[in-house]
Amino acid sequence: MSQTETLSQPPAATGTPAAPAVKRKGGGLGRYILWRFLLIFPTIFILVTMVFILMRGIGDPISAALGGRLSPDQLAERVAAAGYDRPIFVQYFEYLGQIFTGNFGNTLTDNRPVTEVLLTYGGATLELAFYTLIVAFIVGIPLGMVAGYFRDRYPDALLRIFAILCYATPVFFAGLILKLIFGVWLKVLPVSGRASVGTELKMQLLDSKTGIYIIDAFQVGTPAAIGDVLSHAVLPGVTLGLLTAGVFLRLVRTNVIGTLGREYVDSARSRGVNEFRLVRKHAYKPALIPIITVMGLQIAMLLGGAVLTETTFEWRGLGFQLAQYLGARDFVAVQGIVALLAVIVALTNFIVDIIAALIDPRVRY
Repeated sequence: MSQTETLSQPPAATGTPAAPAVKRKGGGLGRYILWRFLLIFPTIFILVTMVFILMRGIGDPISAALGGRLSPDQLAERVAAAGYDRPIFVQYFEYLGQIFTGNFGNTLTDNRPVTEVLLTYGGATLELAFYTLIVAFIVGIPLGMVAGYFRDRYPDALLRIFAILCYATPVFFAGLILKLIFGVWLKVLPVSGRASVGTELKMQLLDSKTGIYIIDAFQVGTPAAIGDVLSHAVLPGVTLGLLTAGVFLRLVRTNVIGTLGREYVDSARSRGVNEFRLVRKHAYKPALIPIITVMGLQIAMLLGGAVLTETTFEWRGLGFQLAQYLGARDFVAVQGIVALLAVIVALTNFIVDIIAALIDPRVRY
């Protein structure tokens, strides 16, 4: 028997005094937020440590990147100058100290500070994530509600197949198909880049450019620039958005089926409440709760998919740069980018947990 059921039971009619009310455990929203905030630090520590171990498991970064291109003496000199000839645990603690000061080192291929790479290309990845979530919400939630309402009928069967295809199709394959259809055959959408050359030149002249092209396009102030940026975002956003939409569709469908099977919904239906109002009033909000709950996990999957999507569409964000640095075996840059993505995932999970607790108080207990 649940705690809620215990609290709602009337006192027993035996003449004995009623038991004192059970005080609910948990400490409320403030304690929950504090606890979730404190969990961020060990999570980031574990993730950063795993990234360091995996990257150094192949040897020192300089030998991995430049081995075979330099003579043994030159290679040994570069390794010693970078400090990679010291014990691994010394390098590890130095790496942790650098991260706390915001220093991720310099890339090996172009000798740029990794933080500069993160700041230059991070906006593009955030912009792609924004478009992805818009597509996921627009496609996944309405179709999930339709599938739940028409449970086990033809619309439900078709939408379930659609959801499976969205989730199971590799991102790069879906991207290539969309490029072929809309870019090559129909010629209605650009297939690569974030904007045309002319628009990029106009945005480069801005004094306060952000690196997030849709914001910069609004600062340019011409409909042509805004339309150009949005047209370049359609195919990458749809490609990655459909992957997430498939998950949302299944979650919403399951929750709508559960909600529409409740007694209070049957009671409303018996009173003559029309079906559209039933779904809108009783199933819409409960259907969003599981979406928010799993949003943190989806962010991790989204960032992983961004690597393939950005590479497919030459969308110059962190995912695209990560693929380039992996190809060049620049593991200092790879280590910095992956560590940042790990931090973003941890912080996003924290924010999502708080939003879920605000919407559904049961999450706090």
